[in-house]
Amino acid sequence: MTDRQKRQHLKTLGLAGMGLSLWSLNGCSAVSVVPGSASDAADDVLWQQADAIIAAIAPTRFAKRDFVITEFGAKATADFDSSMAINAAIAACAAAGGGRVVVPAGRFNTGPVQLKSNVNLHLQKDALLSFYPEPQRYLPAVHTRWEGVELMGYSPLIYAFEQENIAVTGEGILEGNGSNTHWWPWKGKWKHTPWPLDATTDQSNTRTPLFEMAEAGVPVSERVFAQNYLRPPFIQPYRCKRVLIEGITIRNSPFWLINPVLSEDVIVRGVNCVSHGPNSDGCNPESSNRVLIENCLFDTGDDCIALKSGRNNDGRRLATPVQNVVIQDCMMRAGHGGVVIGSEISAGARNIFARRCRMSSPDLERGIRIKTNSVRGGLIENIYIRDIDIGEVKDAIVINFFYEEGDAGTHLPQVKNLHISNLRVQKAQRAFLLRGFERAPISGVSLHHVQFNQTASLGVLENVAQIDAVDLTLNGEALTL
Repeated sequence: MTDRQKRQHLKTLGLAGMGLSLWSLNGCSAVSVVPGSASDAADDVLWQQADAIIAAIAPTRFAKRDFVITEFGAKATADFDSSMAINAAIAACAAAGGGRVVVPAGRFNTGPVQLKSNVNLHLQKDALLSFYPEPQRYLPAVHTRWEGVELMGYSPLIYAFEQENIAVTGEGILEGNGSNTHWWPWKGKWKHTPWPLDATTDQSNTRTPLFEMAEAGVPVSERVFAQNYLRPPFIQPYRCKRVLIEGITIRNSPFWLINPVLSEDVIVRGVNCVSHGPNSDGCNPESSNRVLIENCLFDTGDDCIALKSGRNNDGRRLATPVQNVVIQDCMMRAGHGGVVIGSEISAGARNIFARRCRMSSPDLERGIRIKTNSVRGGLIENIYIRDIDIGEVKDAIVINFFYEEGDAGTHLPQVKNLHISNLRVQKAQRAFLLRGFERAPISGVSLHHVQFNQTASLGVLENVAQIDAVDLTLNGEALTL
């Protein structure tokens, strides 16, 4: 590589304008780059920042006390409601200073579970916590966020609000009981709509007025609906600190599966996310800081992992980006996208790292995906992706500024320092779907050591101003962009 190429590579990685040093993150120290180092060496040093983010995450710690739900009246019988017993065990655990609330082997029925500080909800092997699919059980309304907009809505199935040091762990199963007859039909028309359409229960009856309220600046406390058809997420820590979700299997969620919002120091590890309903996103950190997602399986009806920061004016009102996120050693199967940023990204995303992930399925629509528009906007910067293996996918790399509303606003999206290296795609319909605006083209993208094999077409490159490309191949032949 020539000196000029080295300088261009460092500039693309965002180092040249920062005195050849990494940005300093909250809780993370800066890392220096040796001037004149080669491309791959500079890349390796950049990835030390991912390790620094992981090291900076404050861990959870719990007292060695167990509160077994059966000792509070829970019963593993088909017709018994264990809701009161589970929440009583959580209250007792919190009052004692914390510990584990243990769900033993067996199937226990419950309504919403609300975690408290210093409590680890632990599901033992062969434990199954089955949530009733009856909306009225998830009232009274709580302060929540739905597709990037705050409201007073249904309680998430497992919810924590402004708590610290909380966890959901174990080898058991969380069953949401979303189905073609419960929760999911509120979506209305879907890709194949396997339920009778009912205009009276379509989510648009609540979604549209909620979004209008947010644009008008209506206070969150007044965003209340007598008839609410917005499905709750499964697990939502809201404004929480030190969160651990580990080991469990999550099935058939009403909506998004794991959704940390405005939270800090979050670890999602070794979780199996299996849900093929509408909007069954696997893990969607929103406006959260210092997040690690590792060793997870995603087999979902929507995006596997989607990083978000609020929709339109509501996202700009809170002005909290999703930042300092590391995704590693995960497996993505079915889904709308593997590693995704957007679409509710109005407050931006920065310092995002994804490495050593595998993706493959005939039903995987996109591998690496950024989606936004000029109504949402958002500055998306310092995104580093490497060592990704994609077996089968429709579109491998997607940056789409025309998602949903398209170019209908004044908040131009911007991508800076997106670097993808060591990406191997075995089979794809299209290598790229890159669609920028004529007035705001896509730039700041670098692709190094990227292979597209058995790829039907190059795809779409529309309003792309600059790509730094090194060692690209398409079906075994060198590719120049």
